[in-house]
Amino acid sequence: MKLLALLLVAFAAAPASLPDVEDEVMCVECGTVLNISNSPVADQERALIRRQIAQGRDKEEIKAALVEEYGPGVLAMPDEGGFGLAAYLVPALLALLAAGGLAVAARRWRRRGDDGPPATGPELEPADDRRLDAELAAYDR
Repeated sequence: MKLLALLLVAFAAAPASLPDVEDEVMCVECGTVLNISNSPVADQERALIRRQIAQGRDKEEIKAALVEEYGPGVLAMPDEGGFGLAAYLVPALLALLAAGGLAVAARRWRRRGDDGPPATGPELEPADDRRLDAELAAYDR
């Protein structure tokens, strides 16, 4: 059991690799994920990551160094509090509101369709009724 705990601690504290960090940070110049960016600033960020890896830093330490150097906009994932929390909650709340609106609209549409048989117009005069029957019979021939 102790061996398993030691392995887990060693694995968690293992130095990061460039691909591990690249897909979790952004290029601050072009706003794309670092692993697909080709800008000069992206190359500078990669150089900083490589230096941090050479020093044996883990992923969280490297991301902290990137934030210190380039600001919080370098992280691909928002913070878990404050404005970053709103980045997670606002889309979810909007989706729930939209689903609720659709449910209310569907319920109203269904009620509108349950009015019973279609309404009929006023009764025809007997002469008009005979003429309509004659015209429909002529049309059927």
